[in-house]
Amino acid sequence: MHRTFRQLAIALPLAATSLGASAAAMMVSDCWIRSMPGETPSGGYFKLMNMSSKPIDLDGIHTEAFGMSALHQTLTSGSTSKMVPIEKVTIAANSTFAFAPGGYHAMFEKPKASLAVGSTVPVTFKFSDGDRIEAKCAVKSATGQ
Repeated sequence: MHRTFRQLAIALPLAATSLGASAAAMMVSDCWIRSMPGETPSGGYFKLMNMSSKPIDLDGIHTEAFGMSALHQTLTSGSTSKMVPIEKVTIAANSTFAFAPGGYHAMFEKPKASLAVGSTVPVTFKFSDGDRIEAKCAVKSATGQ
């Protein structure tokens, strides 16, 4: 009986831990927003790390600092570049995906106030596995400084 109680005392906390909230599969790092003058749209850049064994999509982004937030990709053909909206980006299992100038990025439009270089803006990232992660994104100058 003593042995059964001891096994139960060890097993119950482990079972409770496994039933509780799991660690987030995604991590956001190096997030920054380019400060632009007036009503000019701003780009947002960051890295996403998928720490799970399954691919996960980034399928939304939001911040209260702007009236509109969307995911974009810059496509280049010869000497011409254009930005196109995208619905989602798939981050492969156990990998990192970078949103960087000249490639994938967040497009923030209709700023609600001017952004001070050196401040931070909370941005919420929405993933296909149901997770939502809020990251503090640094506001940098147009040159990324």
